Amino acid sequence: MPHFTKPAAGSWTENYPDLGTAPVDYTDSIDPRYFADEQQAIFWRTWLNVGRIERLPRIGSYFTKELPSASAGMSVIVVKGKDGVIRAFHNICRHRGNKLVWNDFPHEETAGICRQFTCKYHAWRYSLDGELTFIQQEGEFFDVDKSHYGLKPVRCEVWEGFIFVNLDANAGPLTEYLGSMAKGIEGYPFGEMTEVYSYKAEVGSNWKLFIDAFAEFYHAPVLHQGQYTKEEAAKIIKYGFEALHYELAGQHSMISVWGGQSPPADLNMVKPMDRVLRSGLFGPWDRPDVINQLNELPPGVNPTKARQWGIDSFLFFPNFMLLIWAPGWYLTYHYWPTTVDKHIFETTLYFVPPRNARERLAQELAAVTFKEYALQDANTLEATQTMIGTGVVKDFPLCDQEILLRHLHKMTADYVKEYRNNGHPK
Repeated sequence: MPHFTKPAAGSWTENYPDLGTAPVDYTDSIDPRYFADEQQAIFWRTWLNVGRIERLPRIGSYFTKELPSASAGMSVIVVKGKDGVIRAFHNICRHRGNKLVWNDFPHEETAGICRQFTCKYHAWRYSLDGELTFIQQEGEFFDVDKSHYGLKPVRCEVWEGFIFVNLDANAGPLTEYLGSMAKGIEGYPFGEMTEVYSYKAEVGSNWKLFIDAFAEFYHAPVLHQGQYTKEEAAKIIKYGFEALHYELAGQHSMISVWGGQSPPADLNMVKPMDRVLRSGLFGPWDRPDVINQLNELPPGVNPTKARQWGIDSFLFFPNFMLLIWAPGWYLTYHYWPTTVDKHIFETTLYFVPPRNARERLAQELAAVTFKEYALQDANTLEATQTMIGTGVVKDFPLCDQEILLRHLHKMTADYVKEYRNNGHPK
């Protein structure tokens, strides 16, 4: 995709004429029939990030992932085989369809390590590479060929340590799907950042509405006023907010913004605890050695090379958001729709492992603080869903800073349109 900069006279949005500038119809966030088509058109046919390779440290390490976004009850097993290859399978026994891997609660995800998978119902066994190896009382069956009853495979590929699955067996390669935007950030030390903090919540809004909230910073000076210094607030009031860079690459997009440097320019703006632990909303103030030792960041990180750069936020369609922070850490967001007006929101923060107690507390403080700001957005979105659900207003004007929102809704519409035009039910 072309690398655009904002012209002296004009706008980011006008660099992408296919987007248009008209108000956007948000019926796609309230129509149950549209959501059903999204499940088939998007979540059955695109690459979905389900975790990191660090979750599978040994042969036989596995975890399950629930994918209600594609279909109610959909679940996959992701496992490292004896050959070291990471594979994925549908989480269903080939005998009578019982869920193969689960603990006390069938609908909850689980993880562990094993030599083989054994069904809880009738003890059929499967190897780590999905082969059926044992049938209880095999002689009672009628000419069963075990080679025909292995676990159903799911496409699984890895990029930069991120594990992706695709329910469409005919999907193209992952790297081809991720494209130039992913290529531009290859080489960032994701694998060095293995200290993890995560949480999830059920949010009463359409999945796209929460992505909308994190795909623009137009709302930040209003909803998150406390994070700005007096000087920054004064500039925003006078000139308005403006990001450093926006870019679209196929179905994916990114925004690069200023702010978020550590330590803050005005220490009077932070709490005493923040000063003691040298941490806060934007992460620990001290950059880890793995960042300081880099000759340069990958070209896709801070693409404008701005001194005031703070955050790059990449949205890999449909629901995987990756944020790289200037102080030397990153986080991920996942938005897993369950119904047209609800989704599971997951966020995970990744840091270089702490070397001492202060560094650990600094990371914990960042994780707790960040959670508070995320919940502010979630609360606002439930109010949004409630009101657009009335249908009183359907079309909403979006400003130039909301270009990624316009792009997301267009990409969703394009996938659904193609799905419907190919003869699928509407």
